[in-house]
Amino acid sequence: MGKALVIGAGGVASVAIHKCVQNSEVFEEICIASRTKSKCDELKAKLDGGKTKITTAQVDANNVDELIALINEVKPDIVMNLALPYQDLTIMDACLATKTHYMDTANYEPEDTAKFEYKWQWEYRERFEKAGITALLGSGFDPGVTGVFSAYALKHYFDEIEYIDILDCNGGDHGYPFATNFNPEINIREVSANGRYWENGEWIETKPMEIKREYNFAEVGQKDMYLLYHEELESLAQNMPGLKRIRFFMTFGQSYLMHLKALENVGMTSIEPIEYEGKQIIPLQFLKAVLPDPASLGPRTVGKTNIGCIFKGKKDGQDKTYYVYNVCDHQECYKEVGSQAISYTTGVPAMIGAAMVMTGKWNKPGVFNIEEFDPDPFMEELNKWGLPWVEDFNPVLVDALPEEARKPELVR
Repeated sequence: MGKALVIGAGGVASVAIHKCVQNSEVFEEICIASRTKSKCDELKAKLDGGKTKITTAQVDANNVDELIALINEVKPDIVMNLALPYQDLTIMDACLATKTHYMDTANYEPEDTAKFEYKWQWEYRERFEKAGITALLGSGFDPGVTGVFSAYALKHYFDEIEYIDILDCNGGDHGYPFATNFNPEINIREVSANGRYWENGEWIETKPMEIKREYNFAEVGQKDMYLLYHEELESLAQNMPGLKRIRFFMTFGQSYLMHLKALENVGMTSIEPIEYEGKQIIPLQFLKAVLPDPASLGPRTVGKTNIGCIFKGKKDGQDKTYYVYNVCDHQECYKEVGSQAISYTTGVPAMIGAAMVMTGKWNKPGVFNIEEFDPDPFMEELNKWGLPWVEDFNPVLVDALPEEARKPELVR
């Protein structure tokens, strides 16, 4: 079918590349490129020998000219941006210059401030449309599958959706006193920022971890979860007609929160440069260097994740609720691709999103968030490639009292 250029060689990229190789009918060739070429070569050595031809390259994703030169050399059908969110705009610039389709898993973030907004990427809409190429934003799980779930719910079960709660539960245990399941710098910036949710046409800001709820997650159990801001709230607030409120909750254990608070108190989560022994360093980047590498957590992480969306709205004038979610087992992911479930749940949708564009199922000029496309083919691929979803037509709502005798109506 075609060729993809994968930029990045971390945990998510590794999963996505494993899945590209499994889907060799679509991904006939892939080039893996990163600042550290040895990481790309390691992935090639693991996965070479199948139907997908694999090459590697070195590239600085902050350098537009280098990216343009590489894209012109490789001539891919799509660039899969699985690098850092700081590099989204340089990669988009290179795709524009070469008229190449683009895909990422997270919105652009400036390095000097913890802002999670789509405005910088949305400003590319007209330019991508004029160039006749597609930019698919946020093709991970959250953002990503949560947007597809929302589009699917609206298409099949609602005339309008009034309330959405996105629930991200990681019930895994890696055995460390403190570690992050994906890039520590991105993770800690996200968690330590003020919370925010959208209600009745405006954003309501909260202090970090101010709003807590408990929820009983299927196959994981009862967990504490906290309201955070997540970038898909911004796009879904615009793209879901009739929406009155959308929130995002993520589970955290007390050990994680205790360690994070201590690190905040001593300044280790700061992104403001400080001088140390005559050099400028950023405390959070130093902390990242001493924490366990998320890619190393796979063999030691046990338990499951449960990520999904609860919807409340109207169908034929009647109130309706609906919950769709995926449960993913850390150890099963490790057996298949050598990764824990956090990278797996992001890497699989990255491959699927790229395949949607490459096959023409999702292919229109411009810059689009994932919920702006037909969800049905993506939902089918989730079941095929390792992220099967479950439907509950009688869910317990986040703000409802527990119901001991509830019988959920599940459809797998």
